[in-house]
Amino acid sequence: MKTSQSVGFISTRFAGTDGVSLETSKWVKVLSSLGYGCFFFTGESEWPEKSTYILPQAHFNHPEIKNLNHDLFDDFQREKRTSAEVYRLKKKIKEHLHKFIEQFSPDLLIAENILSIPMNVPLGLALTEVIAELDIPTIAHHHDFYWERGRYAISGAEDYLRAAFPPTLRQIRHVVINSFAQQQLALRTGLISTLIPNVMDFDDSKPVKDAYSQDMRFDLGIQPDEHLLLQPTRVVPRKRIELSIELARRVDRNCVILISHESGDEGRNYAQYLQEYADMLGVHVIFAADRLNYLRGITPSGEKIYSLEDAYLAADLVTYPSRVEGFGNAFLETVLYRKPIVMSTYEIFKTDIQPKGFKVIGFGDYIDNECVAATQDMLHNPHLAAEMTENNYSIGQRYYSFNTLEYLLISLLHDCLGK
Repeated sequence: MKTSQSVGFISTRFAGTDGVSLETSKWVKVLSSLGYGCFFFTGESEWPEKSTYILPQAHFNHPEIKNLNHDLFDDFQREKRTSAEVYRLKKKIKEHLHKFIEQFSPDLLIAENILSIPMNVPLGLALTEVIAELDIPTIAHHHDFYWERGRYAISGAEDYLRAAFPPTLRQIRHVVINSFAQQQLALRTGLISTLIPNVMDFDDSKPVKDAYSQDMRFDLGIQPDEHLLLQPTRVVPRKRIELSIELARRVDRNCVILISHESGDEGRNYAQYLQEYADMLGVHVIFAADRLNYLRGITPSGEKIYSLEDAYLAADLVTYPSRVEGFGNAFLETVLYRKPIVMSTYEIFKTDIQPKGFKVIGFGDYIDNECVAATQDMLHNPHLAAEMTENNYSIGQRYYSFNTLEYLLISLLHDCLGK
């Protein structure tokens, strides 16, 4: 299936190592291989300038958007001036969305999580109106919904949420990444959706360490005799990183926790708590968001920026104690890079992923003695690690490869575009 059509991706940002940006890049790769031109409307982008339309107010961290959210999601009532500001920003963003569409003429729009989570309410409202006005086919790619986030439980924006998060327009095909989200979307809105799981490029050549990454441990302050436990997540409370710190203390005093991502949109209080907790337990923790990214690079001061791949390849073990995940990109990355994993068996993992045969060191609400003992064995027995990782890789290649994504996208695109 080859085409000369084009797709317009829309989100708050397409940059960094957050799950939405990473998964978007995979869709772009598959769609490009099918002949689609890909263009981007966003508040921040790492895609080529010639194919990108930047609007600062599209970013969830723009001051005007952050000010709105303080009133929209702090109690059950919003001020009159907040409504006026939402309307003003929606109108402004709509104008730019129309310009983006006029400039790049996409045949299809793909909304990446902006019709799912109200991190930027004016953007979601604006896009909903544009879709209705232009009658343009749209895929709403939902990574997680507002009802899955505690911080949206108290809201003075219920009318906005019902209008655009997600909207119920005939032009929109909804895509979710797990079966629970599919069920909840149907129950709450009556909407039918397609389940497309997150994927990894298992067909690419096997990643290996190279000369660039040989300095990583030294540059990040990791001692030669320390076991490197990689925590490949954002620093937010639902990731339960304190359990990784506890595990490091109980398994081996000679461990270091390397945290790859930043706090993102939920503040830095949790990061401060984690540092204080690690200091209390005597665990070496490195917050490395400023030195790790999706791609390699150089900091403004001339230091190396290492890729997420470099971090995985250097790790002895991956820790993934999340309370809840929409799918679990970090799990699939661990499978791809053939690393053993200690993880919480969160609900989606138990229902959608684990039944396929993956092997992990799992735990529930807390780190128990069995988990500690299994982790000790894994760190000191390469044979056990190889057995786990080779089993997981073969299963991941079967169920979560780019071939799977291509097959599902072709069917979805045929439904949207009729060809």
